[in-house]
Amino acid sequence: MAEAQFNEVIHAPMRLRICGMLHSAGEVEFAAIRDMLGASDAVCSKHLKVLADNGYVTLSKRPGQRNGHDVTWAMLTDAGSEAFEAHVASLRAIAGLG
Repeated sequence: MAEAQFNEVIHAPMRLRICGMLHSAGEVEFAAIRDMLGASDAVCSKHLKVLADNGYVTLSKRPGQRNGHDVTWAMLTDAGSEAFEAHVASLRAIAGLG
């Protein structure tokens, strides 16, 4: 189990939800993340960029199947997975569950 460490970058509600989804599902298409968040493309992009800039997420583009446009995929890095697990451990400790 990861050592508890609160993470300001991951803690933002939308970024926490993104990390949770990626931690559970592995690689996820941008549209699925956006739809799960119920956010606009711009808001989703902004949060993914923050996570990517901090080394927690990798973003890759691949040709799309439906309309020929490139599709963005996101995946937690090893550092992102470790940071997410440590943050969740911290939240559990704060809530008296850890």
